[in-house]
Amino acid sequence: ETGTFIFLLSLVLISRNYMGNMDMNKVDHFMPIMMRMEEDADSSPLVTHGSAHFLWIKHRNLYLVAMTKKNANAALVYSFLYKMVEVFKEYFKELEEESIRDNFVTVYELMDEVMDFGFPQTTDSKILQEYITQQGHKLDVGAPRPPATVTNAVSWRSEGIKYRKNEVFMDVIESVNLLVSATGSVLRSEIVGSIKLKVVLSGMPELRLGLNDKVLFEITGREKSKTVELEDVKFHQCVRLSRFENDRTISFIPPDGESELMSYRLNTTVKPLIWIESVIEKFSHSRVEIKVKARSQFKSRSTANNVAIMVPVPSDVDSPKFKTSTGSCKYLPEKSAVQWNIKSFPGGKEYMMRAHFGLPSVESTELEGRRPITVNFEIPYFTVSGIQVRYLKIIEKSGYEALPWVRYITQSGDYQLRTN
Repeated sequence: ETGTFIFLLSLVLISRNYMGNMDMNKVDHFMPIMMRMEEDADSSPLVTHGSAHFLWIKHRNLYLVAMTKKNANAALVYSFLYKMVEVFKEYFKELEEESIRDNFVTVYELMDEVMDFGFPQTTDSKILQEYITQQGHKLDVGAPRPPATVTNAVSWRSEGIKYRKNEVFMDVIESVNLLVSATGSVLRSEIVGSIKLKVVLSGMPELRLGLNDKVLFEITGREKSKTVELEDVKFHQCVRLSRFENDRTISFIPPDGESELMSYRLNTTVKPLIWIESVIEKFSHSRVEIKVKARSQFKSRSTANNVAIMVPVPSDVDSPKFKTSTGSCKYLPEKSAVQWNIKSFPGGKEYMMRAHFGLPSVESTELEGRRPITVNFEIPYFTVSGIQVRYLKIIEKSGYEALPWVRYITQSGDYQLRTN
């Protein structure tokens, strides 16, 4: 339960006392406490003054503060505060002092709807936008009637949605985070996965998703197929968690339009998909040459698109000249780096790049302790983990036919290779 929700700059911009049990003057103690904390280098996310507890987050130069004197569920309060940032950004593009001052009426309307007597209610911006608009409500029309979603058990989807053509688009996107040492050993690797939906379906359809989930296959006794052991799984609120916990069935009534159905994380040793070797040579204090070799370490049936290899160079080089076996290079002085772009990089291929630079007469010290090379890429129709959508069933009482489309994409996350 949250007693009060407040936007602060150095002064109170806007506030709402939900339970009426807080002395609003107590918020005056918050900023002095924060200033003392900054001086002491202490940044606790919860501060107390007397009987008042302040749970806060900072966005840009704004503090979003929940004030309570109850023993509130702190995790719920912080989840609510971060959700409020999302809602306000959906409405105003950016959440900052100016957007709040320009939209006081809308902000108060939203604060009245997202919480009731200290308990979070509807925080889905798509549903809120059905009856809280930035234009405000015209007096001669009367008060707008809240959609059924506000009191409906399925608060994330409106009733009466109709489409001529019914389709579901599902993207399985995996980002690879990787750090390779100068000696070639993998220091850190993980896969961060996300299943995103674009739903164009009429009515109130129920969807059932089947994955090659290792736990599911162990329950059913089928272990011959390749399976994936998903870790740290998080679901959209539409997924029936009790069913997933009982038999690993992912069953849900989806939100309309775009949403993230689930995310997962795999801490696993990933073989570097694009391997980079780099050698730097100096000639007579006045010239430097960097040789870079890039090798794709995935099967030839796959292709990496829009590959960008960022190679750090000393900040004082000049007169760049490049030679590549494929792609193009450009020198980015503001980043002290060379960017090697390869539009299409098939699996099992190896390409070379040479970069020549002039150096000033004073010997550069930046050749020691070089920054890591970073790589950006995207590989369609491919997942590192081997996750597969085995089926996507669409059930709707009217019995219409709907087409499911599934797409797999692997992309670089924080992908770095250190060099000598």
